[in-house]
Amino acid sequence: MSFSPDNPDIPTSEDKKTGSSQSGLQDELTRLRLRATAFEQSEATVEALQRQIQAYENSTFWRLTGPARKILEHSPRLKHLLRESARSCRGLVSGQLPDRLRHSWRTRTTKPLREEETTQPEAQTTRQSKRTFRPVKEDHTSLRFPRHAFPVLSIVIPSYGQVPVTLQCLCSIMRHPPSCPYEVIVAEDASGDPAVAALRAIEGLVLIERSENLGFLKNCNEAAKAASGTWLHLLNNDTEVLPGTFDALLSRLQTDESIGLTGSKLLYPDGRLQEAGGIIWNDASGWNFGRNDPHPDRAAYSYPRDVDYISGASIMLRRDLFAFLGGFDEAFAPAYYEDTDLAFRIRASGLRVVFEPASAVIHHEGVSHGTDETSGVKAYQVRNRQLMLDRWRDTLQAQHFPPATHFLRAASHARDRKTILIIDHYVPEPDRDAGSRTTMDVIRALIHAGWLVKFWPENRQRNHYSLALERLGVEILDETNPCDFPSWITENGPDLDHVMIMRPTIARAFLPDVVLNTDARRSYYGHDIHFLRLEREAEVTKDQKTREDALTMRRLETWLWPQFHAVLYLSRYEADLVRELAPNAQPHAIVPFCFTPDLSARPVTSGKTILFVGGFGHPPNVDAALWLVREIMPLVRQRVPDVRLILAGSKPAPEVRALASSNVTVTGFVSDEELARLYATSRVAAVPLRFGAGVKHKVLEALHQGLPLVTTPVGAEGIAGLGDMASVAETAPLFADALLALLENDALWRERSDAGKELISAGYSPERFGEELLGALKK
Repeated sequence: MSFSPDNPDIPTSEDKKTGSSQSGLQDELTRLRLRATAFEQSEATVEALQRQIQAYENSTFWRLTGPARKILEHSPRLKHLLRESARSCRGLVSGQLPDRLRHSWRTRTTKPLREEETTQPEAQTTRQSKRTFRPVKEDHTSLRFPRHAFPVLSIVIPSYGQVPVTLQCLCSIMRHPPSCPYEVIVAEDASGDPAVAALRAIEGLVLIERSENLGFLKNCNEAAKAASGTWLHLLNNDTEVLPGTFDALLSRLQTDESIGLTGSKLLYPDGRLQEAGGIIWNDASGWNFGRNDPHPDRAAYSYPRDVDYISGASIMLRRDLFAFLGGFDEAFAPAYYEDTDLAFRIRASGLRVVFEPASAVIHHEGVSHGTDETSGVKAYQVRNRQLMLDRWRDTLQAQHFPPATHFLRAASHARDRKTILIIDHYVPEPDRDAGSRTTMDVIRALIHAGWLVKFWPENRQRNHYSLALERLGVEILDETNPCDFPSWITENGPDLDHVMIMRPTIARAFLPDVVLNTDARRSYYGHDIHFLRLEREAEVTKDQKTREDALTMRRLETWLWPQFHAVLYLSRYEADLVRELAPNAQPHAIVPFCFTPDLSARPVTSGKTILFVGGFGHPPNVDAALWLVREIMPLVRQRVPDVRLILAGSKPAPEVRALASSNVTVTGFVSDEELARLYATSRVAAVPLRFGAGVKHKVLEALHQGLPLVTTPVGAEGIAGLGDMASVAETAPLFADALLALLENDALWRERSDAGKELISAGYSPERFGEELLGALKK
């Protein structure tokens, strides 16, 4: 996959801030232009500006100019201001104030890395080769680093002269250090540059000065032998680290033992993306994924994923693994392809190579070795490509694609991985609705099984929930992707093994393009049978419009089911109903939700608090709350006057908010942490649903929390054995009696609490969920 910079900018959720935020950013850029000279001379002011930039976007520095560019590109009078202010911002953040930074764009931003026959215009190549790095003047006498007896991380920086460049790198480390004990090692490769004396004066720096020149690769290997940390970060001297660079890489390695090597997102000083992981084709040529894209924070570059290799400008791995493998192979000396060969050897040892987008580094490409492949060290690039091809020919043919093909899989080292596209209405919001929770369960199970997961939200919106999904390793095809769905599925459909569509209206909209453009197997995940829920609502409310909607939905769902290779529902009765109404369909009942097993006994909770949890944007929950407060709770209060009721859930409708009183609390949205507290401090859970369909997450969640439960036949639907550990009552008097029994009887409470936890641990584990889901998809 690639993106063209010629496409119009895709508006992101950040671009849709209020006018006041945009005006504030415009004012800030104006002040930057007026005060650029003062900023150059004041390191303190520069650092203050960087904090403002991070506060605006909480991401890489490129986002500073993004929103302003959206505003100003429609105003000719302000174009000059944009040009001048953007140049000032780039210089201040990257540590340089160049006279002119211009670039031209290719039609595809994922471009060849190691090809002499690049399509980059000759004029651009000339400009890049002549471009020089001029760091901001800083007081390097303030540079100092801690010396720890037992560092966790060793940051190794090879250098050959270019002391101002190295100093700029060191300054960035001092501004954004690791949070763990660390050491910084600079290995100076006998350049003879008298300016190296400035490095000797830096307190805490481990400076290795070679007596003879070893070349880049051997210098790295020897420097790594001097490192003391458990983890080794190899960092080019022509880089500047950004906030979180080190911690993100270290966290990735420490939390997943299957990963052998990880590395950073690389940015050009002007904000363009230089690399988000690398692709190696089966002829050993390489591509920097996303190269030259002016939007480095697109979702395509914002999720961790397996990659063929990561450029050695910023990579991290265990020091003992680097030593065990013999470091970089000196056959590739003095430089080029040594990082690629290392990645291949790590993968051959059974470990993974993973790109970490939360770690970002500015890389002044070409400063160390230039850009001319016909002279100097750069000339070894062509030779070493042939060496790479000869050494790894069998692997390249078996696991890699021909050049510039199959980007969907190639960008994630996924030639042999099952690949699925999931389509739903929006990015899951698991702390707001149960449907999102089961969607996340599906995604986790697929990722655990090794599937490559792509997610298409119908609304295309990017929000704060996107990050949680991306951290799982999912690419979200949201508004930052310039393709509409027909274009995307036309290009990528052949690389899909499976397409899962959720909900009937989503399936109606997307199914035609899916059928036309891919041979992938199709599954339909309904969450519940929508027409059944609407029919039951109509029975309770006597609303004719709801009755008509139920009939329309019934026609849609019964038409959809046979169009899929698998139809997934959360209970046996739903699967049986599908089979009855659509004999040609292939229904499967799978575990509806999953919970980490917990058989620890919960202490008996004192007090008289009843808890009802539900998202109140969902009509069944609104009706349940009204019925509970108006008809059930008055009966309970006749015997327990001081009983308290909590209605916890997002989007409370006006009629729900109106239920609040001295003994009824309407919370609105609550975080997962607050919800856990409410479960832990309540005496009884109530789920008084009079209509609905499918298995209810709130019922299973209460049982998992060890909170005894009273529900209705609708709430108990699809949960085998629930009647043995929970009260099921259909009328208000019976419901009130069941609540009173649990409020007053500790022995009954103890028995129900333990039985509920046993039911969940035995039948609703992640392992069982995954087995049933994958079994249904494979049939």
